[in-house]
Amino acid sequence: MTAHTLPPLFDRLDAGLAEIDRAHLRRRHRVVSTPCQPHVCADGRDVLAFTSNDYLGLAAHPKVVAALIDGAQRYGAGSGASHLISGHFRAHAELEDALAQFMSPHLVEARALYFCTGYMANLATISALAGKDAEIFSEALNHASLIDGARLSRARTQIYPHGDVDALGALLAASTAETKLIVTDGVFSMDGDIAPLPQLLALAERHNAWLIVDDAHGFGVVGENGRGVFEHFALRSPNLVIIGTLGKAAGVGGAYVAANRRVIEWLVNRARPYIFTTAAAPSQAHALLTSLAIIAGDEGRERRATLQARIAQLRDTLTLRHWRHMASPTGVQPIILGENAAALHAQAGLAEAGLWVPAIRPPTVAPGTSRLRVTLSAAHTEDDIARLAAAINQLDRDWTAHDHD
Repeated sequence: MTAHTLPPLFDRLDAGLAEIDRAHLRRRHRVVSTPCQPHVCADGRDVLAFTSNDYLGLAAHPKVVAALIDGAQRYGAGSGASHLISGHFRAHAELEDALAQFMSPHLVEARALYFCTGYMANLATISALAGKDAEIFSEALNHASLIDGARLSRARTQIYPHGDVDALGALLAASTAETKLIVTDGVFSMDGDIAPLPQLLALAERHNAWLIVDDAHGFGVVGENGRGVFEHFALRSPNLVIIGTLGKAAGVGGAYVAANRRVIEWLVNRARPYIFTTAAAPSQAHALLTSLAIIAGDEGRERRATLQARIAQLRDTLTLRHWRHMASPTGVQPIILGENAAALHAQAGLAEAGLWVPAIRPPTVAPGTSRLRVTLSAAHTEDDIARLAAAINQLDRDWTAHDHD
């Protein structure tokens, strides 16, 4: 074998990538060179983006950016160690206290724990609370991180159909596991709908189960004060374990778990993805204190009202004949096209018009439900929404299915 000849083990990768291409499933990066906001420069081209989960427009908010700079000047660039060695800074502790206070209306003896990412928070929480002798009841449309958390736990996992409370109730009634976990998204990331949490919580309390809710797309967006789906339904229970992402509506990064103080103490001592990783930069936690203050205050309420106005505008101005808009009360607004090639063709058509809207395909969504995933932000203007709706309506009018088989 010469220095430039790859070994045969690469043949499997080449064959797999070729299969991905045949199925129209190849994914590629685009490089953004401006702040996260509606009008960005991607791959050297100015575009109007409907791609990010920055629902309140806080990622480039001057106060949040200034707080991040201030945090770096106070604490430096990195944490240097895991939380339980020497990487737990005052900013982390202050953020956890603020999050616990913010979510306390929905919990009993609330405490919060900060994680580097939402994916890590889900892995840590489910694996630590379950264990191999537990039984997990997982929503069919759960995010990949919830699915992987269940796999990591090695617990028996039952999948119940999307939103089917009766099916879940039957599974719980038949279970003999001592520890039971109901696991669901709060707002489903690809459909934008909200889980039936009051009914799920009633089942959790009846069957002595944890209800673990990943409210990544509800935190900051849903509820009068931005506390998410729990505020939307006015829920409070010791059985609740709340997970929220801080890189979406909060505009920065990381995630939190909020629950009864005993749950958090258990995670600190048993959650391997928390224990064995370097803590996130304290400057990030410092900036999130400003984000949280905005979310909880008058400006947050104004931004949520603006987002709802943009959602209503898109719903009222789309006039689709061939595609289907799954209107939702959240920033996630899917448009279902069906096949992978069709979604890619529509994505390309919007790109020609200077609009960046991602085509979402399996395995992220079920086969036959490929879509454009439109995400709206309070930072979008009325003109931005009008431009998007006009372009989508035009593509839909010009659509003939046989051209895109």
